[in-house]
Amino acid sequence: MPAGKFDLRYTFVKKQLTPGNPIANFLIVIAGALAIGVSIVLGFFAFVAMSAVVLVATACIGARVWWLRRKMRGQPYTSQTTDRERSSGGVIEGEFHVIHEDDDEA
Repeated sequence: MPAGKFDLRYTFVKKQLTPGNPIANFLIVIAGALAIGVSIVLGFFAFVAMSAVVLVATACIGARVWWLRRKMRGQPYTSQTTDRERSSGGVIEGEFHVIHEDDDEA
């Protein structure tokens, strides 16, 4: 056989290791079933915990967005309004005069 090559017949002689003792086989099956059961239970609790975190985060963000929308709904678009203007509905009453440049020269 050349150096660096190997024969596959000798590499995979035993594909699985099974003890000849039936009690040992039974204990291996029980240990495997317990490991799978513990993994499923821990996975379920991890899923519940992550779901709770996502639910709380979603509720906090939703409450914040609702509060900001409620706050912005009552405000006019300008940022220079006073409390008196906000309480009166945002309408400012007043008079104005149109001034032409021709009137100033005459």
